[in-house]
Amino acid sequence: MKLLSVIRKSIKEQLRNFWILVLTISMAPFFVFVYYLILESEKPHYDVLLLNQDKGITYLTEEFNYGNYLMENIRSFEKDSFDIPLTVEITDNKSEAIKKLKNRKADALVIIPEDFSQSIHNLTLGNVGAGIDIEFIGDLTNVNYMISAIWANEMVNDYLLEATETVKPIKIKETSLGISGEIDDFDLVVPGLLILSIIMLMFSATVAIITEVENKTIIRLKLSKLNTFEFLSGISIVQVVVGIIAIMLSLSVAVSLGFDPGGSFGILIFLAVLTSISIIAFSLILAALTKTVNEILIVGNFPLFLFMFFTGAAFPIDGKELFSVADYPISLQGLMSPVHAISALKKVLIMDMGLKDIIHEIIVLVIITVIYFAIGVWLFQRRHMKVE
Repeated sequence: MKLLSVIRKSIKEQLRNFWILVLTISMAPFFVFVYYLILESEKPHYDVLLLNQDKGITYLTEEFNYGNYLMENIRSFEKDSFDIPLTVEITDNKSEAIKKLKNRKADALVIIPEDFSQSIHNLTLGNVGAGIDIEFIGDLTNVNYMISAIWANEMVNDYLLEATETVKPIKIKETSLGISGEIDDFDLVVPGLLILSIIMLMFSATVAIITEVENKTIIRLKLSKLNTFEFLSGISIVQVVVGIIAIMLSLSVAVSLGFDPGGSFGILIFLAVLTSISIIAFSLILAALTKTVNEILIVGNFPLFLFMFFTGAAFPIDGKELFSVADYPISLQGLMSPVHAISALKKVLIMDMGLKDIIHEIIVLVIITVIYFAIGVWLFQRRHMKVE
């Protein structure tokens, strides 16, 4: 019955701290919306310039210009491939084209040589010769150039195989894991942002605990023979519910903006509960080191920003592996539990994996949570629960 009393009291206190509750459940949905706007405004687009210097050939009284055929082939590829953000522009002035490259108005320039038709004609007759020299010009340090050049090279190769009636020696079959072949940049950041909604419990949970200390009501609780476990369990149950509400609200916003989650909804809730408990456990340590809400707002910013920006929650980040346990890598960031929650959520929501595929993440998350709780309960018991 004491546990139920603590839960009821914790709910009332949570509602009294209305703005902290609003901040906790609204921060991650806000980040989801902001990231969507950023990524929408920065969607990649690649511009390729084509310069045809091919002089063509005359064969059996007919004139052929394979350079023109190549350009027509590339233009038709551009029109047919609506899902590729590629624009091809024909140019007849090399200096103007290079000027566009320097001004970042184009990403790559493809120059078809003067002997292009003659070289292809030789290949069709079985004369391999020295091959065909096609020049690519661009900023080699620019990722846009690299991607544009890869696409242009692939289109040129496909045309050459068709023109010379050559069979491609290797046919690649690409199979995506889960829904990874259908996702975009926004989908990749959503799992981290969902965990961010739970990280925000750090303030909410710590304030819920330390309010009892600051208002001196902790004295009455100690005199009522309420033990530390009952007190912290009551508050934790309420905070877990807040965490589930926050992650569901964030997921709803993400889905409304186009995110299509895969995997099991039950596993998502399980990970939300487990991660919430882990953040609450860490909040105990923070509560044990502070005495007032003002101290939390000052001291708590440091671990909050660490959990937000160095776990992959606010933006993707990979830590260097320090060691591995049963082939599961452990990094410095891995000492913070959200790292493993985000990894598990990506496997579930993006790769469409099941519970057995995230066992390593769950085990590590549980171990870290137990360590957090052990340290937090011990510190809180010594600092705030002693009856003097």
